[in-house]
Amino acid sequence: MLPRLTAQLPGTGGTIKETPADFFVEEIPAYLPSGEGSHLYLLIEKQGLTTFSLLQELARQRGVRDRDCGYAGLKDARATTRQWVSVPEVPESAIQSFTLENARVLEHSRHTNKLRPGHLRGNRFRIHIHNTAEEALVRATEILHVLNLTGVPNYFGQQRYGVLANNQDVGRCLLQGNFDQALNQIIGDPQQITHEHWQQAAAAFVAGDLTTAMERLPRRMAEERRLIQDLIRGKSIRQAVLGLPKKRLLLYLNAYQSSVFDRQVAMRLASLDVLWSGDIAYIHSKGACFRVEDPQQEQERVDNFEISPSGFLPGKKVMLAEGQSGILERALLEKEGVAPEQYTALSGLQLQGERRPLRFPLQQASCSTLGDGLQLEFILPAGCFATSVLREVMKTDF
Repeated sequence: MLPRLTAQLPGTGGTIKETPADFFVEEIPAYLPSGEGSHLYLLIEKQGLTTFSLLQELARQRGVRDRDCGYAGLKDARATTRQWVSVPEVPESAIQSFTLENARVLEHSRHTNKLRPGHLRGNRFRIHIHNTAEEALVRATEILHVLNLTGVPNYFGQQRYGVLANNQDVGRCLLQGNFDQALNQIIGDPQQITHEHWQQAAAAFVAGDLTTAMERLPRRMAEERRLIQDLIRGKSIRQAVLGLPKKRLLLYLNAYQSSVFDRQVAMRLASLDVLWSGDIAYIHSKGACFRVEDPQQEQERVDNFEISPSGFLPGKKVMLAEGQSGILERALLEKEGVAPEQYTALSGLQLQGERRPLRFPLQQASCSTLGDGLQLEFILPAGCFATSVLREVMKTDF
C-alpha cells in the first residue's frame, strides 16, 4: 500500500461512482480548433464508454481507420466525461448522421492536424462522494488545504497494476527475458484469484492441463485463451507471450515503469516540496527538466510551484539525479535487476525512459456538502490522476 502525505489526518470515507453522473471529467484543451483544415474536431459528452470504444465507433460509421482518429487523453468509462476527438476527412454535414449510444456531440469545428495524446492542459473534475463520515466537510477541507500547500503525491496508483496487482511483475519479467515467469504471472496464481472459473483455469494451467485451462478461462479473457492455444499448437513460451497484442505488452511494461516511479514518490514523501542537491527539477510550465546545483537558490521556485523535484521512469536514455537523490535512484535500479540494454531488447517495445514530477499542483479545489456526502471540485494538470487526490481525502485505496 502506498503511503499517504496526509496520513495523520482522518479521511472522509465514503464511496464514489455509484452512477456515471457522480464522476464528471471535462478536458481543458491545449488549443481550440482553428475552424479550417481536413480534420473534424468533435467535443463529445459520453457515459459508460471508453475513449477507444468511442473512436472505434466513429471510425466504423465514417469508414476510416480508428488509428487515424485522434484524442488528447483517455477517459474512464464509469463516468460522465467531455473530451475532444478528431476524425479525418469528414464533412461537418455528416455530424447529423452519427448515431452514438451513450454519447452526444456538443461542439464541432475543423483543424489542420490530428488530435494527439498530450494535446491538453489538464482536466476539470466534479466528484460526488457518497456515505461519508461525520465531520466529512471539515476533514476534507483540512486535507485539501495541505495538498494545496505541499502538492499532491504524483502516484500512478494501484489501478496501473491490474486485478492481481502484478502487471508490474509481468513487465519486469518481459524486460529480463524471463518469459516462463511472465506467463505464470499473466495466467495468475490460483491462490490469489477469486473468480471461480479463472481460478479453475489457473489451477489446471499449474497442473499442466492446457486444454482445460483454455476452456475454463472466462469469456472476457480472450487474449489469455489465444496465448494458451498458441502453446498447445507448439509455439514456444517466448513466441506465445510476445504474440499478445502490442498494447497489452506495453501495458505491462508501463506498469513496471509506474511501480518504480511510485516507490520514488513514497521514498521522497516527506520532501516533495524540498529540493536536494543533485535533484533533477521539473519545470511545470514547460515540461522540461534541469539538474539542481544550488537547492537553496531554487527553493523559492519550488515554494511558488514553478518547479518540483522529479523521479524517473526507467529506460535506456533517462537522465538520473546526482547526490543523495542519485544514490536513492541508483540503488532502486540496482535492486530491480534490469540491465540498461534490456530496456530496448524487445522489438517494437523499447523503453527510453523519462522524468516526471514527484508532486503536482491542486488547482481551484473546493468541497461542499451534497446529499449523503460531499462534492469535490478541482483541476489537475494533464497526466495526473484524481485517484491521487481521492485516496488522500477519503483514505481509501483505488
